[in-house]
Amino acid sequence: MIDIKRDKAVVLFSGGLDSSTTLKIAIDEGLDVIPLTFFYNQRHKIEIEHAKKIVEFFNIKNHIIINLDFSEIKGSALVDLSIGVPKNRIKNDTAKNKTQRNNIAETGETEGAGNARSIKPDDIPITYVPARNTIFLSYAIAVAEVNMASNIFIGANYIDYSGYPDCRPDYLRTFEKMANLATKVSVTGEISFKINAPLLKLTKKDIIKRALEIGVPIELTYSCYDPIEGLACGVCDSCIIRQKGFSQAGVIDPTKYYKHG
Repeated sequence: MIDIKRDKAVVLFSGGLDSSTTLKIAIDEGLDVIPLTFFYNQRHKIEIEHAKKIVEFFNIKNHIIINLDFSEIKGSALVDLSIGVPKNRIKNDTAKNKTQRNNIAETGETEGAGNARSIKPDDIPITYVPARNTIFLSYAIAVAEVNMASNIFIGANYIDYSGYPDCRPDYLRTFEKMANLATKVSVTGEISFKINAPLLKLTKKDIIKRALEIGVPIELTYSCYDPIEGLACGVCDSCIIRQKGFSQAGVIDPTKYYKHG
């Protein structure tokens, strides 16, 4: 029997719900996946243990974990412990958020695409880690180039999310263009990189439904930015978005949350 070598894909993988669903989508497309996880001194470093468990669940042998140190960069509550993680910040949707989401869902374009000045500073929470996706995707390109993997997958989402600028469709398209200008294998015509973001226009409810349909072990996924005594805090942006998504999907969230008060 002829052994046909499968195409490879590098998948940015945190162990969260979105990245786990993205990983399974890449697997289901018949790609030979290389999960790429980062320890960057994030306060929610427990996510790496969840990533390991999910990789083991899918019986993947080539999981790469890269150590970085964002704590020296600072500028984010996720890497600077002197900055508090905002709580109950996004309990209520504003009309602006709904309009923005509808625009993305219908056109795939962000309002004021390409114009950073159209985004107000207050729209971006302190949990934004400076240039994180740009740094992570750069590592992904390096891993992809060495492994001759033309596909890079990222679980970016612009419908139910915290407001990060490096999750926008126009950002991902621009990064893909840059990747194909900056690497040996692309300029020599050996491969052409494609940035895949299969969850980009899905609500959290739809992501959860998709995860269940394709067999993602949602009980192993982790979302909290600010765990308390080993439990998800339940009140950070990520926890609130997750809980709302499960509620809308009519599915019980298996996450164990800290009981406040």
